[in-house]
Amino acid sequence: MIKKIHRFFFFLTVTLLVLLSFQSTVYLQSKPDDLTKKYPEIEGIYEMNIEDTKTLTLQIYFKDGILRHLVKGDRSVNVWDVVPDKELQFTTTSKKNGTYFKTFLKDEHGKFTRFHVVNEKIKFDAYGVKKAALDDNKANPASRSDRLGYLERHYHKSEHQIPMRDGVRLLTQVYSPTDLSESHPIILYREPYGIEPYGEQFTHKTFPSLLFAKENYILVYQDIRGRSLSEGTFNYQAPYIRDKKSSSDVDESSDAYDTVEWLFKNVPNQNGKVGVWGSSYPGFTAAMAAIDAHPAVRAVSPQAPMSDLFLGDDGHHYGALYLAHYISYAYGVWRNRVEPIPFRSRYIPFDTPDGYAFFLGLGTLKNITAKIFQEKNEIWDEAMAHETYDSYWKSRSIYPHLLSIKPAILTVGGWYDAEDLLGTLQTYQALEKQNPGLRNTLVMGPWRHSGWNMIQSWDENMGVFSFTGTRAYFQEKIELPFFNYYLKGEVTLDLHEAHVFDTGIDQWETYDTWPPGQAKERKLYFSGNSRLLFEGDSSETKTSFDEYLSDPAKPVPYTLQPSLQPAPSYNLDYFVEDQRFAASRPDVLVYTSEPLSEDVKVAGPITAELYVSTTGTDADWVVKVIDVFPGDAPDPKNNPQNVRMGGYQRLIRGDVIRGKFRSSFEIPEPFIPGQVAKVEFELPDILHTFLKGHRIMVQVQSSWFPLIDRNPQKFCNIRQADPEDFQKATHRVFRASQYPSGIHLLVLPKE
Repeated sequence: MIKKIHRFFFFLTVTLLVLLSFQSTVYLQSKPDDLTKKYPEIEGIYEMNIEDTKTLTLQIYFKDGILRHLVKGDRSVNVWDVVPDKELQFTTTSKKNGTYFKTFLKDEHGKFTRFHVVNEKIKFDAYGVKKAALDDNKANPASRSDRLGYLERHYHKSEHQIPMRDGVRLLTQVYSPTDLSESHPIILYREPYGIEPYGEQFTHKTFPSLLFAKENYILVYQDIRGRSLSEGTFNYQAPYIRDKKSSSDVDESSDAYDTVEWLFKNVPNQNGKVGVWGSSYPGFTAAMAAIDAHPAVRAVSPQAPMSDLFLGDDGHHYGALYLAHYISYAYGVWRNRVEPIPFRSRYIPFDTPDGYAFFLGLGTLKNITAKIFQEKNEIWDEAMAHETYDSYWKSRSIYPHLLSIKPAILTVGGWYDAEDLLGTLQTYQALEKQNPGLRNTLVMGPWRHSGWNMIQSWDENMGVFSFTGTRAYFQEKIELPFFNYYLKGEVTLDLHEAHVFDTGIDQWETYDTWPPGQAKERKLYFSGNSRLLFEGDSSETKTSFDEYLSDPAKPVPYTLQPSLQPAPSYNLDYFVEDQRFAASRPDVLVYTSEPLSEDVKVAGPITAELYVSTTGTDADWVVKVIDVFPGDAPDPKNNPQNVRMGGYQRLIRGDVIRGKFRSSFEIPEPFIPGQVAKVEFELPDILHTFLKGHRIMVQVQSSWFPLIDRNPQKFCNIRQADPEDFQKATHRVFRASQYPSGIHLLVLPKE
């Protein structure tokens, strides 16, 4: 989910903690004369040595006549007051450490380019030296301190309670450029996780990126209805109301419309054009802003939008509960609030770092509810109350409502998004099918959830695979030009229908349609001796099968690294993980092709076609498509974990369907023990070149734990299943002409 929960990895040394304690606990009451003009040389980049072991880099500058310093990597500013009658001595007080004094000193040229900091209470004594002037043109979009410093020096901040049509007021922050030489467009970002810091403090989150601040966009952030400091009642992924009969009929579409109307009338120096941006849940609110959009909204970018929580996003994948993630998400996000208060993330108290053991120890979903969700939690409670694709889930799907869209759309996602991959792809497809002629561009890069935006703390790499630079390419060459064209009137826009990254050859490619129209379907069949054969290759004609015993008490792990962390509570790199650990298990079927005689470029969704039987009455079916490296494949250059690439089984795409939903997500049906049934479902798209000499592998299994909850393998409401309902079952996958189990790929012809 740009993000489900703020994910900050706040790594500070003891020294940094000392410096952070410089921050005053209240804003200054006195406003000294602006010293910037009198002592312009003071502003700049400084280095401060501490006890000859640490060197800190700081930005020092004045804002509104007040001295500030900002340590490299920090996300908060330290504010210093002038000492009375000592113009170049400043002070700040920490409740813990007492009072600090900072005095600026002249250098050999008579300029004030050095400082001395002391604190008698903690015996702190250090000197700083100016190393360079501030150069905001070089501000790094990936640096929290660079983003924050840039905003402070070039923007004003104001806060407003904007009234909606039903009288509910939404807390909104407006960051306006100090440059008044021309009018500026607005970027609107609406989210449920809080837009802290509130008050006079500035944020370091320059959504969509720092590039937009450098272009003097007016940045508007808003707490959505019922969240943080906004009024009203929170309705999780609030359903769209098509026929609004009164002012009390509100949804995220109407709230976005009312917000834009207020901004249009009340924000000075704006050019009358608005863009809406958001990732994850804010991707959903961005998509909703495109429905019945305000006329001023010219461009919208729903990124990793939560689009359908039952069919493939966040909560479920084709009816199977997305366990590890959704438990943590529901627990961390939901609040039973009485009045508006700032949002604070919270985390499940894990009693072990082993995710597999932790979730297995929780037991059934009933037990999880009793152990983890001891107070009302609407997100979890509703998920437990609605096991099928009923009106609750359908009303929250955005796909049917993406009609008559007027703004240009840039839909963005990551091939390795474990939360909203399908939502991105299906949002693009729904827009394309239901809005002929709409400017609708798809971008898919080699990223995890929201990994294309630099606000996230993690790097761009996935496991041993490096994708450094892809994020900057997207922001500079695609995202910014898209908004500039529609909101600033730039003359040209060199964008194709689809900008997608080939994860097999590590390069960006463009297409006029997605999936590419020239791609042709090819089927790979399961065959005897664990072989995977292309259609047309010789294969057995006699019906046969492969079978395995599936035991819910010993589910197949989805990863060898099931470590728990506060958020997310799953292994971010499982999408590219070596699958040899699974291939060696007796409850995983493996089918492998011969080494490829030429490159095979697959572009689009993958269809799994299985003919199966079981001794139980329900079963999950997990299908994984894998790129098997040759035995002599070279190891990565940067390889601290000493991963050997010879024979590496790189997961390319995997997904699951709950078997009882094989015919209908609304009306589940049991398997008849021993009777062959067809199970067919679509795995999300890929763009991947399987290189010459590599092999294509398919693995089939019936558990993927704890990514997916366990199926008791007995037809029942799994939300209410008791421990005794979980049973072993033998599953068979049939093959040959009568039951041609396999996968369907869309393959591009050789150029």
